[in-house]
Amino acid sequence: MKRYFIYLSYNGENYCGWQIQPNAITVQEALEQSFSTILRHPVSITGAGRTDTGVHARMMAAHFDLKEESFDLPLFVRRLNSILPKDISVNKIVEVKKDAHARFDAISRLYRYYITTRKDPFLHPFKYRIFDSPDIERMNACANILFEYEDFTSFSKLHTDVKTNNCTVMQAGWEKLRDDYIFTIQANRFLRNMVRSIVGTLLEVGRHKIGIDDFRYIIEAKDRGRAGTSAPGHALFLEEIEYNDSIFIK
Repeated sequence: MKRYFIYLSYNGENYCGWQIQPNAITVQEALEQSFSTILRHPVSITGAGRTDTGVHARMMAAHFDLKEESFDLPLFVRRLNSILPKDISVNKIVEVKKDAHARFDAISRLYRYYITTRKDPFLHPFKYRIFDSPDIERMNACANILFEYEDFTSFSKLHTDVKTNNCTVMQAGWEKLRDDYIFTIQANRFLRNMVRSIVGTLLEVGRHKIGIDDFRYIIEAKDRGRAGTSAPGHALFLEEIEYNDSIFIK
């Protein structure tokens, strides 16, 4: 039995997130169905994390095991892409050590959220259009506060099955490019709905509806009800997942 990592990209518009669930179409389900079609036996695929409904991934990683000794990776990638839906693309498959885990061995994940003040008929599925110009300096001041904390219960979806709400934020900040506001955040792990909740709350700060000191209080309250409304999922992208080189077979 050998273990492999698969790297893929997907447009999440037509999917109820990554993870398989009853009565919903998910990316994981589409991927496993394509594997079983080609290999003629079921294959279980474990993702590096869960993306919410409508969220996109420029790079998602997952692992799977195969007992086949002879395995042409480039050919398998081509065959997968020939039967996968048009909104899912496999970029590469690489062999890893038998105990490597796509979720637990990930060092960091990086997300970006894209906002625009301009109406664009070609990009509206991938950017959140707003009708004001939030104060980016205030939003960045609060983004810097995220580095001071580990418990992000206030930005987590309620009643999740995780053992801890602690995360280490490595990077967080806004940049403005003409009509666009882009929020980048990197952490060792993320809670369900965390990025969208942070973005929605920071927008309230940028609109002067929440003070900078209030933002600190929201985090310390450890209460989802204190934070702002979550930003829509369609403008959120999982951009990068980082692993230690030692888990890969050269």
